[in-house]
Amino acid sequence: MNLKTVLILLVLALATIFALVCVLLTRGVKPTSCEPQTLSTLQGKHSDQSLVFADLTPEEMVQVVTYLQENLGVPLVDASQANPSDNCIYYIDVQLPTKAEVLGFLDHGDRRPPRQALAVVYFGNQPDPNVTEYVVGPLPKPTTHRDLTVQKYGGKLPYHRRPVTEKEYKAIDHFVYQEFSKAPSLLRECCDYDGTNFATLTTVPRGFQSGDRATWFVLFQNVNGSGYYLHPVGLEVLVNHSSLDISQWRISQVFYNGQYYQDMEQLESEFTEGHMKSVKVKKVRPDEEFGSMRPRVVPMAPGPLQYEPRGPRYSIQNNQVIFQSWSFAFGMDVNTGPRLFDIKFKGERIVYELSLQEALAVYGSNCPGGMVTRYMDGSFGIGRFACELVRGVDCPYTATYVDRHYLVESETPKVNKNSLCIFEQDASVPLRRHYSNLQSLYYGGLAKYALVLRAISTLINYDYVWDFIFYQNGAIEVKIHATGYISSSFYYGTGTDHGSQVGEHTLGTIHNHLISYKVDLDVGGTKNSLVAHDMTFDTMQAPWSPEHQIQRPRLTKTVLDTEDKAVFPLHSKIPRYIHFATNHKNKWGNQRGYRIQIVSFAGDPLPEASSMERSISWGRYKLAVTKRKEKEPTSTSIYNQNDPWTPTVAFADFIDNETIVNEDLVAWISVGFLHVPHTEDIPNTVTVGNGVGFFLRPYNYFDEDPSVHSPDGIYFRSDQDPSKCEVNHVACLSKTASCSPALPSFTYNGFQNQTGP
Repeated sequence: MNLKTVLILLVLALATIFALVCVLLTRGVKPTSCEPQTLSTLQGKHSDQSLVFADLTPEEMVQVVTYLQENLGVPLVDASQANPSDNCIYYIDVQLPTKAEVLGFLDHGDRRPPRQALAVVYFGNQPDPNVTEYVVGPLPKPTTHRDLTVQKYGGKLPYHRRPVTEKEYKAIDHFVYQEFSKAPSLLRECCDYDGTNFATLTTVPRGFQSGDRATWFVLFQNVNGSGYYLHPVGLEVLVNHSSLDISQWRISQVFYNGQYYQDMEQLESEFTEGHMKSVKVKKVRPDEEFGSMRPRVVPMAPGPLQYEPRGPRYSIQNNQVIFQSWSFAFGMDVNTGPRLFDIKFKGERIVYELSLQEALAVYGSNCPGGMVTRYMDGSFGIGRFACELVRGVDCPYTATYVDRHYLVESETPKVNKNSLCIFEQDASVPLRRHYSNLQSLYYGGLAKYALVLRAISTLINYDYVWDFIFYQNGAIEVKIHATGYISSSFYYGTGTDHGSQVGEHTLGTIHNHLISYKVDLDVGGTKNSLVAHDMTFDTMQAPWSPEHQIQRPRLTKTVLDTEDKAVFPLHSKIPRYIHFATNHKNKWGNQRGYRIQIVSFAGDPLPEASSMERSISWGRYKLAVTKRKEKEPTSTSIYNQNDPWTPTVAFADFIDNETIVNEDLVAWISVGFLHVPHTEDIPNTVTVGNGVGFFLRPYNYFDEDPSVHSPDGIYFRSDQDPSKCEVNHVACLSKTASCSPALPSFTYNGFQNQTGP
């Protein structure tokens, strides 16, 4: 081997070593961190005008409590400690101004409406116990209060309509557990009862007529760290807690394993005398898998992670969100949950108010608790129980999380940290696209990105995922997914006539979910009409061949000019293109409008023969459009739950055949689904297939699809090089998106406001 060859090999060896060293040195280097987007790149500007819709601050809540304590002239007990016979503040929330006041301020330069609070007070310590609602203001330092009750409801609110407080539930539990001492033999034999291993579950309504306050409580095994809702023991008790004197409470009836008894003494007597047999329910072990949500396999590699290479493309300031052409204000009603106001696209208001109203679940069973239950979740607090969201599961890890404050059953505000999340998502499907291989060759498309505002409410056993979704084409989607635990009854006899057996003693009970929404659309202003477009077939002779016939589709157009024509029963046929229309026209002479498109597979509504049906009469209709009135702000009331026989608000009364042509209109939309539980609902109902909702879609509102102005569109021809950044911005992702997201540390505070077992 000559010297030249040796030198060449040496140089090659050195080059190889150098290259390997470079690879080894750079392998551990992290990619650059993603740089945040500057506000100057965002469309639109924030305005503090959105604060006219803002929820109360903790400081405002404290000021209202102090004012009421000093000015109501009666002793007030902290609701967390109050007995039914005490006076207490039940809750405080914002009292929003009238729409006329708000629009005068937003659109016409009028003065900002005074900021006020709504205070709901229980007066149990007086000759005529009642619930009173006060408007307190002006904030932040209130000086006056006004009784709003008669004006709002047409009369006083009877005390028996009040929602049950946590303190009352605890008092009922204490009373019931004392009663269990009267049947020690049975409870020891059937359930290994030791005084601590039962849990109660309330049912509603609480009787059969106005004034009743007698509740069936279903008994389950108190399973730590798992869903006790799946472990009924076969025992249910009917507690009469109508008296304000707790010592007067009584058990009216007892149900055990398909039989009814007068009280616990009779149940024990029948058992000890051998007239009935108990059913042995195995005690749930701490490591029991049935109903447990503990993962059964070890974690593997992380799943796909959504991130934003240049930070969020939306902006949040106070209670306002700006995203591309969208802007809106958001809040959380303590009873009814998430609500949005002043929704604008390209600076034009589309929706004045978009709000959740109620979540109803109607159950069936051959056990008393399951057969009577009609949960109206607003009375429990859809907003109150919108608790902390878990980063990376409930919402994308990198979403923006927002705290919400509330004051319920306390004199001190509480916070649900991170209880709203806001994020932009890639739907992984084009919003629109076309590949042309005829005539000219080109490709054009637009990725379907959307902004999502989400909250999740846990109402006893169920978890409801509330989504409000904003698309680049001016469309809004409102969606609800249901998950969580099914509610169950003890399985015996003909139980499968009312559901499915999903465990040894567990009947998953049939139930119907219905959700009520309010949509105050303002399309091109407040004066709108409801218009229905659909199709029919006309039979005609072919003009070029008269001896032949053609069935030709034709567009039908109808103005629904009264409220009676604008209501559509839950399972009736509804025009497929029903929309709010303005007298203003677009470039092509079409009435500008927004279409309502409903996606729902609800079960049947409660029959109108039911004595309590009027309290949920909004559930008769998938869509009802009424003339907007300040005296009809909500489709229901929190007081309907405990007195559904004389409803405080009956939605059916809203529909009185008024004209709705060129008027300020409201759409009341009901969506839902029938749930027949099955074994795959164990441990939890999944969100797949359990999502319903509706769309608000532009219908001739624009001159063309406004998404043509989205910066995310791409287009290239066959004579262009799509791999070049100047032709196709997606080709630049290897440069513009080659960064590592700065992931915040995982934290969770969702148990801090809970009392625990």
